[in-house]
Amino acid sequence: MNTRLIVWNLALVVIAVVLDQVVKAIVVATMPLGSAIEILPFLALYHARNTGIAFSMFAGLGDVGLSLLAAAVLAVVLFLWWKTPAWRRLTHFGLAIIVGGAIGNLIDRVSLGYVVDYVYFHTPAFDFAVFNLADAFITVGAVILLVDEFILAGGARARPDKAGSDVD
Repeated sequence: MNTRLIVWNLALVVIAVVLDQVVKAIVVATMPLGSAIEILPFLALYHARNTGIAFSMFAGLGDVGLSLLAAAVLAVVLFLWWKTPAWRRLTHFGLAIIVGGAIGNLIDRVSLGYVVDYVYFHTPAFDFAVFNLADAFITVGAVILLVDEFILAGGARARPDKAGSDVD
């Protein structure tokens, strides 16, 4: 990776972490735990604590186990990110927001023992899990990776001029 790409990626990570932590701090400071503010008939702000990971899975692992699991996943993502060629800019963007979201949730997990969640999608027939901006960054980043890998980069792999290039 070239220096400019590294700086851009790190800036994206910092922006994602700061946005996530600021919104969580606002929710904690202004909404009692368990309170809800309806925004639309299907969307509410709902202050919740997630003691697991995505959709409260693995809540039984405890704080240390979940923190170690998150750190291991983060290490794997960082390794993949480092190995991604510079010309795969969309993949770099997706990985940057995944890392930012993972760090945002890891900060909560280590400092609070849980993750602050607050976005609640629901309908009369369907309840979706409560999540946060960091979760959204992780999910959108994963979708971006899949789209780039399986749809957009297919033709680029066939171009030898791009395959080994680290040029802007």
